[in-house]
Amino acid sequence: MRVGIVGFTGSGKSTVFHWLTGVSPDPSTSQRGQVGIAKIPDDRLTWLSNLFRPKKTTPAAVEFHDTPGLLSTERRDNPRRLAILRESGGLLVVLNGFADGDLAQELRHFREEILFADLEIVTNRIAKLEDQMKKPKPAKEREADQVEMASLKRIAAAMEQGEPASRLELKEDEEKAVRSFQLLTLKPEIVLVNIGDSRIGQSLPAALLQLAPSALQAPAKLELEIQDLPEDERLSFMQEMGLTEFSAGNALRSIYHGMKQIVFFTVGEDECRAWSLGEGQNAVDGAGQIHTDLAKGFVRAEVVSFPDFRRVGSMKEAKNQGVYRLEGKTYVVKDGDIMHILAST
Repeated sequence: MRVGIVGFTGSGKSTVFHWLTGVSPDPSTSQRGQVGIAKIPDDRLTWLSNLFRPKKTTPAAVEFHDTPGLLSTERRDNPRRLAILRESGGLLVVLNGFADGDLAQELRHFREEILFADLEIVTNRIAKLEDQMKKPKPAKEREADQVEMASLKRIAAAMEQGEPASRLELKEDEEKAVRSFQLLTLKPEIVLVNIGDSRIGQSLPAALLQLAPSALQAPAKLELEIQDLPEDERLSFMQEMGLTEFSAGNALRSIYHGMKQIVFFTVGEDECRAWSLGEGQNAVDGAGQIHTDLAKGFVRAEVVSFPDFRRVGSMKEAKNQGVYRLEGKTYVVKDGDIMHILAST
């Protein structure tokens, strides 16, 4: 999954990109953005790897795309800067926690910008569709255009009133009508406040939490600086600054689940691996993550939940105690499931 890192210039989003991925920002990519991979720490995978002692252990990962900063005073260029984000599956919105600015207002401003960019996409499509509908067409195509037009006009009307597409509870035909536009206001969003040293240990403002209840905060720059210290100096400096641990791992887990992603595991002597899957997806979707041939020839999935497996300690005991299940195509995969896919060749 790709997550776009976005924020206004000066928010420190490139520092956050470095903090999450370990990839140093490259100034030459400032206009097109920079990509880095972050591995998601998972104690469950560590436990499984210690048990199976595989040749290889592979954690789940997220691809982060550090995108050009938005301009807070000049709106005209922001839609172009935001267009890079449309390929992303979700947004990590970085707010400037160094200054004494109004964080809630900064988030409102950002949401206005993506709403404006989405409205531009929708209104342009409406204008193009109006021209197309003036030309002779087969009845079936004309009917499809009319359905799309009605959907787009409802969405545009809501956006003009300041309502993002995510609040509209789109019907199936409406969601289909806008799917190809990859509207930013339909993407999952996680807010991260990039704080300075003086804000460590302080709560986020209530006004911000009303807008983004799951907002995170972290002193990204400080943690990067501490990581560069000699090992014998790190602990004392962290204690001096009021830090009990580095927060990047917890932030990565929160971002991952905030993007509506879960993990399932495959285990064995060759490899223990955590696989990413969208919430609500089924066993066939999971099989497809491993290999497309497994999805095509899917027969069934052998499944045991991680808590059950940890309790019983082995696959043999999981079968003996009745927690090792056979599931079909429609089984909705749960976070932490250990799966073995059986497929025909």
